Amino acid sequence: MIYDRFPVSPGHLLIISKQLRSDYFELTSAEKAALPELIDKARSIIEEQYQPDGYNIGMNCGSAAGQTVMHFHCHIIPRYTGDMADPMGGIRHAVAGKGYY
Repeated sequence: MIYDRFPVSPGHLLIISKQLRSDYFELTSAEKAALPELIDKARSIIEEQYQPDGYNIGMNCGSAAGQTVMHFHCHIIPRYTGDMADPMGGIRHAVAGKGYY
């Protein structure tokens, strides 16, 4: 687990596989099974210092999904009230116009 070099918000962490895996779908069953516990651990680390109001948890799988580093990593992005005018739709805004419903 490391802090993102280009954080979306204060406290943005990355969970990275020890073995080279291109994305989530390349992880072993054991690695996938360990991910929820690591997400909880990341949250605890973030909570100690930043006390965010919410979180986005995301993985980009493949270049069409925006993945630029072809080694598995899961983003734990703290969110703060007021960090954007209207957060409704969350990660649905990854595809232009699809966040509004």
